[in-house]
Amino acid sequence: MTPPAVLTIAGSDPSGGAGIQADLKVFAWVGVHGLSAITAITAQNTMGVRNSFSLPIEQLAAQLASVTEDFTVRAAKTGMLPTIDFMEEVYQHREAGNLGIFVIDPVLASTGGAELSGPGCLEFLRDSLMPGCHMITPNIDEAAALTGIAIETEADAEAAARALVDAGAGAACVTGGHARGEPVDLLFDGAQLHRFAGKRIGSRPVHGTGCVFSAAATAFLVLGFELPEAVLRAKRLVEQAISGAISPGAGMLLPGFPSFMD
Repeated sequence: MTPPAVLTIAGSDPSGGAGIQADLKVFAWVGVHGLSAITAITAQNTMGVRNSFSLPIEQLAAQLASVTEDFTVRAAKTGMLPTIDFMEEVYQHREAGNLGIFVIDPVLASTGGAELSGPGCLEFLRDSLMPGCHMITPNIDEAAALTGIAIETEADAEAAARALVDAGAGAACVTGGHARGEPVDLLFDGAQLHRFAGKRIGSRPVHGTGCVFSAAATAFLVLGFELPEAVLRAKRLVEQAISGAISPGAGMLLPGFPSFMD
């Protein structure tokens, strides 16, 4: 059987831990066919982001046109969208019905704090791109930026998830990996709150877990799982990636993925 095609629209990470590279690894792991449209080329390693170079918007437009005219894109997820122009291009394809299930990972900054989105992007994402999406998957910092809610407790995270749905998202999953204590992800699907508890694994930060989570959730949705089950499976996959994290560089760990030799 031909696996369903799933598209990632994101930046390239030469360290292989996040962005396009991580998304495609996750798609292969879950069992869908990964397509990609690159928005930016970053210069980064396990110690941080040194620079970021946005591609000409015409190149993103050409990539999206080429994949959507040839493939039935069952779902798309976004990562790094560095300027409003990139968000508008994705928005037009989404509105034309070219992208299927649409999941937003609102990448605003790197784990190390480097800004990855330009002026006005937060507002466009919140007011235009997010309304109508199937799900948005912010960490607590991104959820706070999008809603204006300072997140210190689970109740705050729940309020942010509800606010994102009130603002137009089909569902919102506020991930708890950046919070103090045990990581708890809170999914509000517009009707019910789902709480997914986890265990803190290790003490060193792992780069790219937000990308892994959003890519996995998108893939599981395409494979037919209901939203809460897709999120639960994505969380468990992230836990596997953290448990098997590798240290090929001098800085942060990178997610561990199964080897074809295993």
